[in-house]
This record gives sequence, C-alpha cells and structure tokens, in this order.
Amino acid sequence: MTAFSLDAPTRRPSAHEIPLAQIDVSKPILFQTDVVGDYFARLRREDPVHYCAESANGAYWSLTKFDHIVQADTNHQALSSDSKWGGIAIQDLNSIEAAVPIEMFIAMDPPKHDQQRRAVSPAVAPGNLKLLEPIIRARAGEILDALPVGEEIDWVDLVAIELTTMTLATLFDFPWAERRKLTRWSDVTTASPETGIVASFEQRRDELLECAMYFKALWDERAKAPPQPDLISMMAHAPATRDMPFVEFMGNLLLLIVGGNDTTRNSISGGVVALNQAPDEYRKLMSDPLARIPGMVSEIIRWQTPITHMRRTALQDVEIGGKTIAKGDKVVMWYLSGNRDDEVIPQPDEFIIDRPNPRHHLSFGFGIHRCMGNRLAELQLRIVWEEIAKRFRQVELVGEPQRTYSNIIRGFTALPVKLHAH
Repeated sequence: MTAFSLDAPTRRPSAHEIPLAQIDVSKPILFQTDVVGDYFARLRREDPVHYCAESANGAYWSLTKFDHIVQADTNHQALSSDSKWGGIAIQDLNSIEAAVPIEMFIAMDPPKHDQQRRAVSPAVAPGNLKLLEPIIRARAGEILDALPVGEEIDWVDLVAIELTTMTLATLFDFPWAERRKLTRWSDVTTASPETGIVASFEQRRDELLECAMYFKALWDERAKAPPQPDLISMMAHAPATRDMPFVEFMGNLLLLIVGGNDTTRNSISGGVVALNQAPDEYRKLMSDPLARIPGMVSEIIRWQTPITHMRRTALQDVEIGGKTIAKGDKVVMWYLSGNRDDEVIPQPDEFIIDRPNPRHHLSFGFGIHRCMGNRLAELQLRIVWEEIAKRFRQVELVGEPQRTYSNIIRGFTALPVKLHAH
C-alpha cells in the first residue's frame, strides 16, 4: 500500500541529488511520503541555517539544528510572531489562500499575547488536570473496551480522534452529541484543496465561518451566565478577552481547537507506529508498563513532533549560525529537524522509551510561546497507554500508515491495526 500522492508518478530526485540552493523543505508531499527527514539531515550537515529563495510560500530561512531553534524561539524581541508580519506558519496567516482573516494569541507579541494566553491558561493548570484525569481515563477505557480484538480497525478514527475529541469537548463544554464537529473544524483549519479535505478555499472559509457562528452562540450563552471552568466561559469573562474583535475570537478559537486536537491525536497514532518499528522497545514497555510509560510519552512526542515548525519574522537584522538574517525575512524553525539533531540528542533517529532526560525536546517549543497545553497532551498519552497496556499485549500495525498532506501537521489520516489481548 502506498501513500496517495498528488504529484506526477515520475521519479523524484533524492535529497542528495538536488543542488543545495534548490532544497525547499516546505513541500507537503515530502512530509506525506515521509522522506523529509533525508532533506533535514542534509541541511543539518551542510547548511543548518539555509536560505530558500523560491517556494510556494515565498523566500524563507530554515533553522534545522536544535540550538539555533532555541536561540530563535526565545528571542521574541527580534523575531516576531505577530500576524501583521505573517504569523507563526510558513504560509502567511492572512494570505489570500487563507480566505478568512483571523488573529490568535500565538500570533501576537507581548504584551497582548501574554494577556490573552493568561485568560485561558487556567483550563490546563495542574488543578484542572487533576479533575480531568479520571474523566479521561474512564473515556479511554470505554473506547478501548468497545474495540474488536483480532480484526483490522482504523486506529486514527476509532481511538486517536475519538479520545482527543472527547477531551476537547469537555474543555469547551461543547454539546456532546455534536463533538465530531470539532474534529472536522480542526482538519479544515489547516487544510488546503490539495489535501482533499476541502474542495476549495471558499469551502474552507464557509466551514470556518460556520464554526465561528456556532461558537458565538455558545459564547453569548456563557457571557450571560456566571463564570464556569470551561474555555469559552473563561474567555467570555476575562478582561483581556471578553471584548475581543471577531477576528481574534475566531482565531483563538481555532488555535484552541487545533492545539487540543491535532497534536495529541497524531501522537497517539505516532506511538503505535514507533513501537511497531522498534519491537525491542515494545517488549521493554510491556515488561513494566507503569514504570516505562511516563518516559515513553515524552519520547513519543519527540519522535512524532506533531507540529513540524513555527515561523517568525525578523524585526531587525539577526545573526544565527554565522548567517545574517535581514529585517523582514521569514524564519522557519523546523522542530522536526531539531528533534533529530545528534549533537544534542543521542541516537535521535532511534525510538528509545527509557531515554535519559526524555523531556529535552523541541515539540512544545521554547520561550513565551511554549505550548500551553503540554501537560494535558502528556496526561492524555500517559492515560491511553496505561489503559492499552492493561488490555492488550500488542497493537499491531498491519498496513502502511496513511500520512497527512501538510508541512505543519505531522500526522496520520489512517492507521490499520489489529489488537491482541493478553
């Protein structure tokens, strides 16, 4: 089984055959066919701060080594996330193709970023996570108990999407019977017509406006009611967010949907792929699951790197790795590449569940934009693997993973597996 390709069936040159100056690691097909790692390896070795003069998203710099990425990610004074310069992804946030003007706190600089982030952060604070843990565990158990043993199933749809959508619906206090709308809106947010998820940018715009209007009705209800511990109520009552313009309301909403859905669901699937590719590690896991799972969770998040990159725009000339990045230039921090940097992470291409210092990775970013929901992501992964280990001796991969056509979401659209009980 081969991954669906939108490219012509002619042979594509390998990463080592293309002239260095012509390497463009932003092509989604490189991620869908899972060959982008070869390109990143070459850039780390030959040109770790690499300038691509032409791409579908314009000229940009690629940072591919761990320390250079940390240097950039922690320098928000010189390297801006603000949407007015293009935002946080290689494709400009409000480009013509994006179709819907939006703003979100991840695509803001201080002080506005800090104020809006602070408004919703209580939802993922330790106290709230403690309350969520038994709920997530009960749901994970119900999902896993409903699965057939010994039959081929799609892990992405039946487990990864279902669990993360349930958790997101709880965080939003979203109508339970309609929770799969959240899955759809998450997919549409990062989609383009080439993905097959939407037929056109106009359809994408219409669906995202539908999402916004649905949530506006929830917002209006929560604003009139006393404050509650869900994300919508928090934003509706917090001084920094209660009077947001519509473009900010919509942007923050989509940020929370994608952040709470895409990343964790693809790590849940990525862990299954990693363990099947490293059977000795799977045996090690099953020899002592409770002791191994916490470290393995961090290793899954590093190995999968569900958000491949973040982008910044230089507000002034900046030197990184001996190269001068000019004011106005687009800088892309490739977390996926930094997580494979052997100068910082020993044996980075290996999946090692008892790796020392497993949380030393780039998947959550660094600095003021470090992922707000990182502890919730780790909690969901820990719980789902504890519940898997109780029920099954193996989640066996029985076909080729189908990967997402995207240069920012590193994920799976389908994962055929069979479950083997103890």
